[in-house]
Amino acid sequence: MNGGLHGQVVDVLGREISAGEHPPGTVLRIDELEARFGISRSVAREVVRTLASIRLVIGRKRVGIVVRPREEWNTFDPALIRWLLLSDRTGQVRTLVELRTAVEPVAAGIAARRASDEDAAKLVGLAERMVATARSGDLESFLAADVEFHALVLSASGNEMFAQLRDVFAEVLRWRTGHGLMPPHPEPVAVRLHCEIAECVRAGDRDRAEGAMRELVAEALEGTLEQLAAVEARDGSAVEARDGSAEEARGGPAEQARADQ
Repeated sequence: MNGGLHGQVVDVLGREISAGEHPPGTVLRIDELEARFGISRSVAREVVRTLASIRLVIGRKRVGIVVRPREEWNTFDPALIRWLLLSDRTGQVRTLVELRTAVEPVAAGIAARRASDEDAAKLVGLAERMVATARSGDLESFLAADVEFHALVLSASGNEMFAQLRDVFAEVLRWRTGHGLMPPHPEPVAVRLHCEIAECVRAGDRDRAEGAMRELVAEALEGTLEQLAAVEARDGSAVEARDGSAEEARGGPAEQARADQ
């Protein structure tokens, strides 16, 4: 392993722990980490400190580094969100969308009352940028505007705790695009709802802003789950085809059995 050694090891262990490969109570020993990854003791200790900051592990005297129970993990940490999306995509998407459903509509409604003129104008500008990039199919630029839009709604609400969730929501937006769960051109209804939310915030229409955001989050969940189902079906078909080809190459079960006699 080379380059970004600390980050690479943290990523491997984080994915393994979040996937249940190291159940709660498992002891991770510094010397074993050194041997497995070919890293120095100082790097191994820094890896453990990083995992401990996410509350995945805890150091115990005369025991070692112990994996914590899942209910103790910092599930708001963006890195842990990424790892959980790898191990339980559908479940984690539902969890994140349920959080968004509980927070973002309320934040949009409050933003309609509290947003400054500058923030309201910026929201409208971001919505207009999303319209343009959706038409051109520039998903990378669309994503950048989308992430900024939702972060601004949270901060414009004036609620500091809502604003702290911006990285959590940004992670799921980036993950959706990065894993091919966005259509080539974003859904027109989603683009329209962003525009409606921005206009309602600028107009100070709390009820409509909240309602439009609630509809947007619901649309995002439905679209993401549909795309997930399509990807999983496609992956399953690919596995079946590969297994079938391998069996055919071996001559099929009957011929293989004769060959084994």
